[in-house]
Amino acid sequence: MNNPFKYSLDNKRYHTFNYHLKTKYNHKVAKVILDADFTCPNRDGTKGIGGCIFCSLRGSGDSSTAFENDILKQYYANKEIISHKWPDAYTIPYFQSFTNTYGPLKKIKGYVDQFLDLQEVVEISLGTRADCLEEDVIEYLDSVTKTKEIWLEIGLQTSNDETSKYINRGHDFKTFTDVMKRLENTNIHTCIHIINGLPNETEEDMLRTIDDIKDIRFDAIKIHMLHIIKNTKLAEIYKKEPFKIMTKEEYIDTVIKQIERLRPEVIIERLTGDPIKEDLIAPMWVLNKTQLLNDIDKEMVKRNTYQGKYYETNNL
Repeated sequence: MNNPFKYSLDNKRYHTFNYHLKTKYNHKVAKVILDADFTCPNRDGTKGIGGCIFCSLRGSGDSSTAFENDILKQYYANKEIISHKWPDAYTIPYFQSFTNTYGPLKKIKGYVDQFLDLQEVVEISLGTRADCLEEDVIEYLDSVTKTKEIWLEIGLQTSNDETSKYINRGHDFKTFTDVMKRLENTNIHTCIHIINGLPNETEEDMLRTIDDIKDIRFDAIKIHMLHIIKNTKLAEIYKKEPFKIMTKEEYIDTVIKQIERLRPEVIIERLTGDPIKEDLIAPMWVLNKTQLLNDIDKEMVKRNTYQGKYYETNNL
């Protein structure tokens, strides 16, 4: 059967990041991961709650290199690694570790401005939180969009406030929706991060997160499976009282139902993460990323489904 989904170059039934970049730039584009030595209000004592229970010592920047004070030196070192595979790639500097809009505007501006004149840089992406986007930061980043596209990767994780309290997120769903409304009046692009398999969450909770954001303007989403990583609060909890972890089959089923609930134009940047094997406690099935993605593709074909089908079928 022919692929019923139009946003595809490789027979995927969802709107991949690869499709977005290839059709937009007609060129290979690669993210260059950066650690700009930011911190987080959950971890530096501002909120005094010790950080999200799942967060590693590197603040979700587990695939980044060690911090190099000269951000351009770090960028070129990481770009050199990428260039072995894609020597002529355009780049997206991605400030990944911790909260990259948490700090004085001068610091944020000092890092971002260094990339504005680099010809190969087509976009700049900053990982952040909904409670760390002050008006002066938004205004500055919006002004930068005249020169480079700006993306904010905003960690929501769940729309369930009870779960957010349990995982020490440090803000509620309203804080997220409020900042998203403010960003609607800018030229800044947004990518929402969510996590499946959080403690005590049911499939209904995970699908509700997608339903709760469906009327918000956002451009992309990253869907992750919960990783239990060594030296985290979550690892301590799991060791004392192991809780149920989603099986691979449960995860695939839930992800497909989430994909069906996403607008077709929403870019799906990730359907799984990249944990470091030595640090991972559970679930071990996430280590075979290629197989997981292939299994999602096969199951979508089997179900004859695609991104947005749920709302299309239900006239929503």
